[in-house]
Amino acid sequence: MEILAPNVAAKAFTAPEESLGDLGVGTAAALIAAAADISLVIDKEGVVRDVAFGIPELAREGFDAWVGRPWLDTVTVESRPKIEDMLREAAAGKAHRPRQVNHAVEAGPDIPIRYTVMPLGSTGRVVAVGRDLRAMAALQQRLADAQQSMEREYARIRGAETRYRLLFQLASEAIVILDATTQRIVDANPAATRLLSRAMKRVIGQSLVEAFAPEGREGIQSLLAAVRINGRADDVHSRLGGSEDEVNVSASLFRQESTSHFLVRVTPLAVGDDVAVPRGRGHILRIIEGLPEGFVVTDPERRVLTANAAFLDMAQLATEEQVRGEPLENWLGRPGVDLDVLYSSLREHGSVRQFSTILRGEFGSQEDVEIAAVSVLSGDQPCMGFTVRNVGWRSGMGALSGRELPRSVEQFTDLVGRVSLKNLVRETTDMIERLCIEAALELTRDNRASAAEMLGLSRQSLYSKLRRYGLGDLEPEENA
Repeated sequence: MEILAPNVAAKAFTAPEESLGDLGVGTAAALIAAAADISLVIDKEGVVRDVAFGIPELAREGFDAWVGRPWLDTVTVESRPKIEDMLREAAAGKAHRPRQVNHAVEAGPDIPIRYTVMPLGSTGRVVAVGRDLRAMAALQQRLADAQQSMEREYARIRGAETRYRLLFQLASEAIVILDATTQRIVDANPAATRLLSRAMKRVIGQSLVEAFAPEGREGIQSLLAAVRINGRADDVHSRLGGSEDEVNVSASLFRQESTSHFLVRVTPLAVGDDVAVPRGRGHILRIIEGLPEGFVVTDPERRVLTANAAFLDMAQLATEEQVRGEPLENWLGRPGVDLDVLYSSLREHGSVRQFSTILRGEFGSQEDVEIAAVSVLSGDQPCMGFTVRNVGWRSGMGALSGRELPRSVEQFTDLVGRVSLKNLVRETTDMIERLCIEAALELTRDNRASAAEMLGLSRQSLYSKLRRYGLGDLEPEENA
């Protein structure tokens, strides 16, 4: 890499005889050595005859060993044409611009030097005075690194902005961004545009307060004022203009480019299919939504009706739409074991406490959880509610071939009285049987004939159990 240097026009002394006087050879040599980082005297054959240093670091790099060697042999391959050009121009008495060459050293990177070559009278010799460019190279490298760092940071910010815009556009909840000074809408996602366009013909640039019925505007103003002063405030209920539906309004304050903005969420007060929530019960829903533990409601067929934000985080999901209408066993419980016991106990007893199982995330994570559940089978829409608490690692959990057992003995005995003995024995047997089959398959590297022999089963019995527990992919002939 050639180091870029300022392009400054050279200027010689106008009257050297008068200004310098009778300058001796020794004085001239001292001036040349002091003015340059390195000075070379080269004969007409291109061989270095003498070397002088202005900085001692170059002597330690082995430059003082050049005497008697061709100048061409001290530089890297790509610099040799530059040396030939400078020697040729100096021999012809032509002026030339300074040229950068790179000297190879045994240990460390090449050393860049910028040389100026001048003839020494009619002797055929030339003197080459050089400037060490390592400091400038280090500065230029730092500049290049800073530019690359800025480009990476810019790419990171652009990526974050793209993700923000994607989430902002896809969110089912109405989100509005207001200028904190004017309280006018500067941005709104499609859900907010659809919701507010019922009250306003144009959303962007309008005052959010005007979207609400006159009797509710004072509450919205108070909410924004409290958020500006305290940073947070309790949600308020209001009614959109031209509509009888009530909405819940929450706001938070943030700064962007030295300007304060409000992020306002407008949520219809409804559960499921637009069933209005009484005002007195609204705070319960807000508490459930803000719980640090997961909360999910399903119908008797195990399909999810609603879930709070904590459950979505545990299941590694972005929006409630991804979970609504899907089977709960997609994320909760061991396949074919836990949820059967849980729902059977709910139907029999109406509630379950401290039920231990696992929760699987959308991207492969798995964590131990504890469930408390209740069934509400009366009313227009029977449902079952579950709180999901992450219990992490518990002492006393056994291990088999590096796997944790799904339940300890103490946890099984805790189910006595809440789960029938028949179901408890059946599910315990299934669990142990499944673990043994998995261990046998792992030990035999999925050789099912060897696994069946190890377990004392016939191959057909093993295939039947594999189908029952959903283990492995059976070939068509194995399913026969």
